[in-house]
Amino acid sequence: MSLRPLTHSTLPPPLTALDRSFAAWLNDQQSSTHPSHLWLAALVSHQWGRGHACLDLQSLQSQPAALLGWTPDEVHRLPTDCAELVDTLPWTQGEHSPLVNQGHRLYLRRAWAAEQTIRTALQLRIATPVAAPAELEDWLNQLFDAPQDTVGQDMQRQACRLAATQQVALITGGPGTGKTTTVARLLALLQRAAPTPLRIGLVAPTGKAAARLSESLQKAQQGLPEGWGQDLPTQAQTLHRLLYSHAGTSTGEATLPLDLLVVDEASMMDLEMTATLLQALPPSARLILLGDRDQLASVEAGAVLAQLSDGPLLKAQRETLLYSHRFDQGSGIGQWARAVQGVQAEELRKLWSQAPQVFKHTEADVTRLSWTTAHGPPITDMLKAAWGPWWSELQALLASGQGASDAQAHNLMVAFSRFIVLCGLREGPWGVKNLNRLSAQALGLPDTQWCAGRPVMVTRNNAGLGLMNGDIGLCLPRAGATPQDPPTLRVAFPQGADGVRWVAPSRLDAVETVFAMTVHKSQGSEFEHVLLVLPDRPAPVLTRELVYTGLTRARKRLTLWVPQAQVLWQACAQQVVRSGGLAD
Repeated sequence: MSLRPLTHSTLPPPLTALDRSFAAWLNDQQSSTHPSHLWLAALVSHQWGRGHACLDLQSLQSQPAALLGWTPDEVHRLPTDCAELVDTLPWTQGEHSPLVNQGHRLYLRRAWAAEQTIRTALQLRIATPVAAPAELEDWLNQLFDAPQDTVGQDMQRQACRLAATQQVALITGGPGTGKTTTVARLLALLQRAAPTPLRIGLVAPTGKAAARLSESLQKAQQGLPEGWGQDLPTQAQTLHRLLYSHAGTSTGEATLPLDLLVVDEASMMDLEMTATLLQALPPSARLILLGDRDQLASVEAGAVLAQLSDGPLLKAQRETLLYSHRFDQGSGIGQWARAVQGVQAEELRKLWSQAPQVFKHTEADVTRLSWTTAHGPPITDMLKAAWGPWWSELQALLASGQGASDAQAHNLMVAFSRFIVLCGLREGPWGVKNLNRLSAQALGLPDTQWCAGRPVMVTRNNAGLGLMNGDIGLCLPRAGATPQDPPTLRVAFPQGADGVRWVAPSRLDAVETVFAMTVHKSQGSEFEHVLLVLPDRPAPVLTRELVYTGLTRARKRLTLWVPQAQVLWQACAQQVVRSGGLAD
């Protein structure tokens, strides 16, 4: 007997229209005789939309509420026999079936195929023998100042040694632990050992992260011993730009003309992007993955870095850097980061009580605010003061009437990036939209109109303009070609280390004002001072990873605006665990 089409009354609201439509479509292709089959299909789609690579059937039986993110009342409507009936699903049969049942996991075929591609590509590299340079230890002594080794340098040396002897290496660590410093030395070592210059690629998932990787490697290369900096790359690009600038990538061909690829901020790589990258990278090319496994996972499905860090697949190919050069033992930001990482509830409460309740400059690098309303003069004054140094520079430029040169635009963008508002949510009083409106209001700017001083973030890749989702620009009057030419309103975007590219506002159809951004959007960035804003009530998105990612974007100062401290404690106790098979 064929089942009737799914409706809102058939399955509960937590399943989206897409989830229900997917199950109904499968039933139209091959009808089922059991209602639980439709539930399983809809739940696989539901979990994919929530970032999971699969539906974990064991967790579905033992802890369905935690797995699905549902309330007890919503879970109560689940059939009790779902997991038991997975072997009778009509949509897992055959080589091209839309679903794949493997062990205790049920996958969309696209997700299963991506996992298999990643696993196979990594296993191939693991099995590829790599001869260590005969001079390896001597070179390591030169690169890491052997007589005065510190704890941090010992870890970096070991990571470099491991990566020099493997075809694939995973180097993880928190902010300031020296991942890019280690890689700069590794690249110098491998380039010296190569008979011909290596073709090296540097990539990151976002434009901001790629710019930071470029900047970090340039600084690290300046610290190399004399004679060690030849033929080393300094400019990184986004993963999208690397992959889709080479024909054939989408068909699974190994088309990237590289001998070595470094991927920074690998925690942001989703399942399908990782699979596409590994298909395009020649098997002979080395792969170095860098990242912080405690940061937020990718927005799309998958938790590739976390699962590879926890599982046995790259056990012999990974090294973790633990010593932070940015946050020493006395650093308040460092103490917060360690307490959040370790879910140390008592330590978190102690740090909260010790943080001064002020926003203005103090000796403390961590301060807190407990305002319970997200409007009014105190907030406007706070935001005006926070953006004050940058705003003063901008007003001086505007008063001159000359327009901005490339150098002036670059300096203004640097000044702007010293402070940022990071929010856990987009909507609501403590969300991005309201904080953007309040910041613009504090400076006397319109919220969404083009004007001098408007900062914007690109929200959709634009290959024609060479702009990627997450790129940040600043609207400014650009100086004319000659002193007689009047300034023209343009948007300045960073280009390279100190360069600027100008784009007409009329060409930017997918941007939003960015005095504030979500913590998710901030990954791969760092700022001197971060105002981290949490709402006054719990939300599913508020997790340990979000709090950790937000506070570690701060380089020198962190201000926590938390209307209800209990929301912070609950967020730090809530960890993101995504289902998938790469940890097997």
